[in-house]
Amino acid sequence: MVAIPGSEFLTAALNVVSQSLQIPVIIFLLIFAVFAVFAFGGLISDYRTRIKLNRDYKEKLIFSLVNSKTVDELKHAVDGSEIYNSQKEVLLKIADAHSLSCESRESWALNLIEEEEVVMAKSLEKIDIVTRIGPTLGLMGTLIPMGPGLAALGNGDVSTLAAAIIVAFDTTVVGIGSGAVAYVISKIRRRWYEEYSSNLQLFVNAVLENLND
Repeated sequence: MVAIPGSEFLTAALNVVSQSLQIPVIIFLLIFAVFAVFAFGGLISDYRTRIKLNRDYKEKLIFSLVNSKTVDELKHAVDGSEIYNSQKEVLLKIADAHSLSCESRESWALNLIEEEEVVMAKSLEKIDIVTRIGPTLGLMGTLIPMGPGLAALGNGDVSTLAAAIIVAFDTTVVGIGSGAVAYVISKIRRRWYEEYSSNLQLFVNAVLENLND
């Protein structure tokens, strides 16, 4: 086989780049593993403090918000509710905007809802990154040490190959494990946030209906 001039240099450069990525890959995998553990702990903690609203309570709260006679009575209904404090803050801010026009108040309410959605989206971004990048880094950690390991096998150095295989298996397990844990957390949190956003929209509409009358 005829060698292309300069191919040896390109191959050597590619090998240097590939091998230089091994340490960063391992570092990021360790970071992802620690993050997944803490994120799972946070999920359990949030589950214990999570507020679950049944249909009857939401119906009762909506009627209370819509039928409030004054702004102070409306605020009292919000303060006395069992919803999240962040939802109360949004509803109270809308109630404080009772002097605005109907269009301005609705725009303000929409902006507040969008801000809450941005906060929830940012919360999911890190978890989604681990979900997608974790297995990819695991695959990179598998392939990178196998090159030198196979080359060592060609020279009869079995111990070097064994060390490379151990690193390859460890990085694969950590990468896939971190991604799997992050995926489960992402699915559960996304469902919680969808429920949170749906309830917030429902309560905001009730407050706006009261103020627009």
